[in-house]
Amino acid sequence: MARSSMLLAIGVLAVGAVACAPADQPASPATATGSSTAAACAKEQLKLVNAGKLTVGTDKPAYEPWFKDDDPNNGQGFESAVAFAVAGELGFDRTEVQWSTVKFDSAFAPGAKQFDFDVNQVSINPDRAKAVDFSKGYYTVKQAVVAIKGSKFAEAKSVAELKDAKFGVQVGTTSLAGVKEVVKPTAEPNVYNDQVDAVNALKNKQVDAIVVDLPTAFYVTAAQVENSKIVGQFSSTGGTPEEFGLVMEKGSALKPCVDKAVDSLKSKGELAKIEQEWLGSAAGAPELS
Repeated sequence: MARSSMLLAIGVLAVGAVACAPADQPASPATATGSSTAAACAKEQLKLVNAGKLTVGTDKPAYEPWFKDDDPNNGQGFESAVAFAVAGELGFDRTEVQWSTVKFDSAFAPGAKQFDFDVNQVSINPDRAKAVDFSKGYYTVKQAVVAIKGSKFAEAKSVAELKDAKFGVQVGTTSLAGVKEVVKPTAEPNVYNDQVDAVNALKNKQVDAIVVDLPTAFYVTAAQVENSKIVGQFSSTGGTPEEFGLVMEKGSALKPCVDKAVDSLKSKGELAKIEQEWLGSAAGAPELS
């Protein structure tokens, strides 16, 4: 009883102290920053391309394992699941997300965007960041070499053993940068507008090998090119981890909110769960020395 009375008295004193504090006393920087970010990221405060809807861009076809059945809206596949998870963190339910078809290299080209963010295995790099804003990375990836079983380069154990190979790669990708800067082949690679064209070139034996990100390599060998194999994987260029980021228009007011959403999904372990569910097979490929 005495303890309750004492706590009540302390509470009254505390309230009095707060009431007597100077009216213009500023909040602590951490509190002010946190509250202002939270207010700016409230759903009703977000500056969106289409009012009341979160517009998400991606390419078409939308390939596995990033999407499933060429349908980003079904929530299946790694990047579809990531997009809906980010949307949820921003306060949107599934019915409030709409998808827009955006060519891969158009996503990070300069200029105004007709999406709030784009998700399409776009690697964060300084050149692209001059034209668009990136979220914090949501996936760390390596590049992989795919060749036909029994072919001259299928059993290569090192990058050096691939120098005489004729490569096929999609234009504007870090896979192309990896070929040129890491493999450094003696012949210029064949460069294609779309990834499927590079895959078909391998299927038709017009190239010796293709380079794609590792999860895509597993899909190529499992579903797209019969009798193909992953020769090996190699680290990204520049010695730093290669990460995919969500793409936004340069100067987008949405960036701090999307960054906050990605951070939240990481801290809660949700990104790791999504990765394990959809990209769990993307492990065990040999490293090319």
